[in-house]
Amino acid sequence: MGTQGSENSRATVKVQAGTVQRPAKTPRRVHPAKKLQPPAVITGDGPETGQRDGLSKKRLQKVLKAFGEYPSKYRMFVWRSLLCLPENHCAFSSLMQKGVHPAFVTLHERYPIKSPKLQRGLQRVLSALAHWSAIFGETDYLPLVAFPFVKLFQNNPLICFEVVATVIVNWCQHWFEYFPNPPLNVLSMVENVLAHHDKSLLQHFVNCGITSQMYAWPLLETLFSEVLTQDEWLRLFDNIFSNHPSFLLMAVVAYIACCRAPLLQLTLREDFEELRSEAVRQQAEDEAWYVQQELLQQAEEQRRRILQQEEEKLTEQRARLAAMKRELKVKELQMVDAARRRFLKHQQDQRKIQLRRLDDEIQRKMALRDQETAAAVQDVEVRQMELDAQRHVFEQQLTKEQERVNQGVTAEIDTWRRRAELDETTFQNLLQSDTDLSQETKRVLEASLTEAEQLDADLQWKTEVLKRLEKADAEQQKHHQHLAELNRETRAKEEELVHIMMKMEDKKVRGYNNLS
Repeated sequence: MGTQGSENSRATVKVQAGTVQRPAKTPRRVHPAKKLQPPAVITGDGPETGQRDGLSKKRLQKVLKAFGEYPSKYRMFVWRSLLCLPENHCAFSSLMQKGVHPAFVTLHERYPIKSPKLQRGLQRVLSALAHWSAIFGETDYLPLVAFPFVKLFQNNPLICFEVVATVIVNWCQHWFEYFPNPPLNVLSMVENVLAHHDKSLLQHFVNCGITSQMYAWPLLETLFSEVLTQDEWLRLFDNIFSNHPSFLLMAVVAYIACCRAPLLQLTLREDFEELRSEAVRQQAEDEAWYVQQELLQQAEEQRRRILQQEEEKLTEQRARLAAMKRELKVKELQMVDAARRRFLKHQQDQRKIQLRRLDDEIQRKMALRDQETAAAVQDVEVRQMELDAQRHVFEQQLTKEQERVNQGVTAEIDTWRRRAELDETTFQNLLQSDTDLSQETKRVLEASLTEAEQLDADLQWKTEVLKRLEKADAEQQKHHQHLAELNRETRAKEEELVHIMMKMEDKKVRGYNNLS
């Protein structure tokens, strides 16, 4: 509570005239006086008795006398100490739980206030006072009394309620003896004090028909809040709370005495009533101003609602635009993805076409190779057949020639053998014949020798022919070996080509797997 009171002391409070508008005053009828039973005092000690927290009232009065006011930083704490506030949270909570009092439901119509927060705070405090004592619900000037304190303690409703209640009980306790009429007894005391200090001014009031209800009561029922500035009002209540309750009446007389010069210039009652009408007019203007401000506020709220609706529409539009952007972005991504897929498919198709072309080329080359191989094989086979045919022909010719030669050789050998046998026989016969025949024998022997030499030459030629045949067979065998070597080389090339084709087929399969 002490911390909140210190914070409240720094609040700027404006309690000048026009802050709370009093209702237009109409001539009152004098009602029968009601006997007011003052409510029980909520403070443990009177404001002029014992102090809490070790603060001495005499020491505070010395400070006040020296400086004319209490330090603004500690003013709220000093006031709470001087008033001995009980800070009864339970009692205040029970009053607040009763809600708004019926007498103050339409408070905003009778006492319009600019700030809704202050309006609600004043309504809560007045309702709590009315629930605390029923007479406060019928007191017309109670909002004027409570408003300065509500504005000063707007952040601490408990302290505000207890300050207002303490002020009413201790400084306004005799105001209700003639209720609902003004407190004539209190006003009579003001007249007596004024008569004691300024008889001429009081006599001027009497001569003009001006009563204390016109010059004193407006100051009391507003607690000077309509005639003093904020700082002046705070300094005044520094002194009121530090002195006897009668100090408030002395302050009223002092204020009137200070204004005696302009008051003495007013010679007619109508002049004072011109003042009253001016106040009424000012009140009407203020009420019109408040109505205008309320209309402006309503228009502002309407424009704010329209602006809020436009902002909501703009937000929705932005959300729709964002959604459209997201949708366009998604479509763009889908198009990009579709284009990428088409490009990949095109690449795959191109690769498949290339692979098919390669396959076709490989197949064509394989077919060409097979054709060439088949043609080569056929050529080799034809050549082999030709060679075989030539070999057979040559072998047949060789055999025939060999047979012919053999037959000729055999015939010649037989002939030669026969001749040799004949020659041997002849030679034997010649040996046995006459020596006269030696010349003839010699000639025959020479002829036989020549023939034998010829036979030997023929035998050598036949031997050379056989050697040549054997050489031809060797060359033919060598040619056959060369053909076999060519056949082996062809087969090796075929195997290498098959191996290359298998490698290409393996690469093609791996390429298909990579593409898939």
